Amino acid sequence: MFEFHNAINVHDDPNRHVVLGTPLDMEPGEGQELIYFAAGCYWGVEKIFWETPGVVATAVGFMGGHADHPTYKQVCAGGTGHLETVRVVYDTSKISTGQIIATFFEIHDPTQGDRQGGDIGHQYHSAIWTTTDEQYDLAVRTREAYHDTISEHGFGAITTHIATAADGGQFWFAEDSHQGYLFKNPDGYQCHSRTGYACPVLKSRS
Repeated sequence: MFEFHNAINVHDDPNRHVVLGTPLDMEPGEGQELIYFAAGCYWGVEKIFWETPGVVATAVGFMGGHADHPTYKQVCAGGTGHLETVRVVYDTSKISTGQIIATFFEIHDPTQGDRQGGDIGHQYHSAIWTTTDEQYDLAVRTREAYHDTISEHGFGAITTHIATAADGGQFWFAEDSHQGYLFKNPDGYQCHSRTGYACPVLKSRS
């Protein structure tokens, strides 16, 4: 279980993660990589990743849309084209790219299109935006492998959009109140609509 002994006061520095203590806009250092995940309501998605061993920084925001500086209210109202997205920096010596992508597929139902459970809207669409060729290759191959797994249990096609971060456009940070939301609001809403089936963990071709 994740321990919160490193948590900082939310008012100390709004530019640092309230649990991990790392900068929200942390750039990956040596042995680290950056990837972006959209898997439904970003409050619960972010919590899962900040609790994942090997993840060193998370932040919530919006990606894949066409408006500048979108607010949470605007994205939820529709029309900006953005998805609720979690920015994740991870240590590749502690968690492989294949493992973190498999985690992404397991924590939501990637077959639901513009929804996750009772959350309905384009902002809840499933997506991965990658920053390396290896990430992109593993994301595509993992999507195919997971489709094979869950289709045997009656699930339809996976609708997860996979593209490079460059194609996804600017990642816009959400308001301070949304960063580390479920630490600040322990009884807050979490949506975890899942298939219930394990995702294969693939290895790099290199």
